[in-house]
Amino acid sequence: MDAFFQALNGLLTFSHMSFLIGGVLLGLCVGILPGLGGIVGMTILLPVIYGMDPHDAFALLIGMVAVIPTSDTFPSVMMGIPGSSASQATIMDGFPLAKKGEAARALGAAFTASLIGGLIGAAVLTLIIPIARPLVLAFGSPELFMLALLGMSMVGVLSGDKPIKGILAAGLGLMIGAVGDAPAVTEYRYTFEIDYLMDGIPLVIVGLGLFAFPEIIDLLIKGRAISEKTELGKGWLDGVKDALKNKFLILRCSIIGVIVGFLPGLGGSVVDWIAYGHVVQTSKDRSRFGKGDIRGVLAPESANNAKEGGGLIPTFLFGIPGSGSMAVFLGGLLILGIQPGPSMLTDDIDLVYTAIWSLALANVFGAGFSILLSKPITRLTLVPFNYLAPFMILIITFASYQATQSWGDLIALIGMGILGWLMKQYSWPRPAALIGYVLAGNLETYLFISVQRYGFDWFGRPGVIILGLIIIGSIVASVAYTQKIKKAGRPGGQNAA
Repeated sequence: MDAFFQALNGLLTFSHMSFLIGGVLLGLCVGILPGLGGIVGMTILLPVIYGMDPHDAFALLIGMVAVIPTSDTFPSVMMGIPGSSASQATIMDGFPLAKKGEAARALGAAFTASLIGGLIGAAVLTLIIPIARPLVLAFGSPELFMLALLGMSMVGVLSGDKPIKGILAAGLGLMIGAVGDAPAVTEYRYTFEIDYLMDGIPLVIVGLGLFAFPEIIDLLIKGRAISEKTELGKGWLDGVKDALKNKFLILRCSIIGVIVGFLPGLGGSVVDWIAYGHVVQTSKDRSRFGKGDIRGVLAPESANNAKEGGGLIPTFLFGIPGSGSMAVFLGGLLILGIQPGPSMLTDDIDLVYTAIWSLALANVFGAGFSILLSKPITRLTLVPFNYLAPFMILIITFASYQATQSWGDLIALIGMGILGWLMKQYSWPRPAALIGYVLAGNLETYLFISVQRYGFDWFGRPGVIILGLIIIGSIVASVAYTQKIKKAGRPGGQNAA
């Protein structure tokens, strides 16, 4: 407790607060630009922190880590373009709300959910630190494989009333994820002797190609603004009320975010889809999902902010990053001379609690700034899209080129964009393909390690059995709901496109 309150005193100094707010503002700028995300933002900061005071640099890093999952909501809601890998599921209902002229409401709900999720993540991080070590070590490769399989089970939910198309789309995503070097054996797959494909197709290109490219083409063809109405409609205050009304949903999804965040190797790319699948599965009326249901915004936004608190646990205790942005954050700690590991709980416990306080405060600042910016920024949805299109094309081209900084990035973007546009035109579920891509590496790697290390004995591990029952229950519930709505004679599921 002494270390806990000592960290609070250090947090309230002018120097720490200045750098924390500076990190928050930088994170807002990076998050608003679609396709960049935490990895690019953190990479920009690394050269800056050389020679800085460790506590000031630490505040700068935490400020950016905390706020990017909040600010990347802007492009996801307003333009249907994933702000980063952690805000892909927000598009499903956030963008339809913007088309209805309710972008401000969607953003208000998202930022409130992000604030609550971030605070819950910081609180759980505080409580779990004394028992985090055995919890993290309890998850071996078999359990991580089952968690990845749980993510794949969401395909049925996200496919609405088109389960066969959903399974095929997920298979296509798995094939795209298999491009490049195999994680288990030393061989290359689907490269066609093209050097660029040896490292696989980057996530940012797949995300932008499947979602951003088709939306830009459609809006240019229609020749109108993003919003189908001439007024903004309900404001951000209505979104805040929506968040408070669904407080238990936010609490559940925040816990999901923390759990996924502290499991090393699972990454943050899938947490929003798991949360989105959860809210769809647990809702009695699913007919509005994909068409502008505010719950489809609240669930992923609360989860992706809470995951940052969970992601700091393996990063601090074992030096194992849980996501790409945490990997760069780990590099920043090493630059500052901070050695992550179990010793941090004894030698640098004040630094751990400083991170917790900073994370909580950065979420407050980030949500506050974002809400202040939401009304003027949402006015862009009323501007004819042919004026915005050149800027958006420039941004997604720049974001794609940052993946490997080669011409192959741009060619891959066009290829994935054409695929995404065709999938949208023929009503194939793009989210299912994206989930297949994101989980392809985890599924193959963890299955290979599990079989090599345990043979087939790993099927009897308690964690594997529990997760297997959850997966079966999830699939059974989804099938039962589909049969129920068919008998009722009304359309079900969400808009798969």
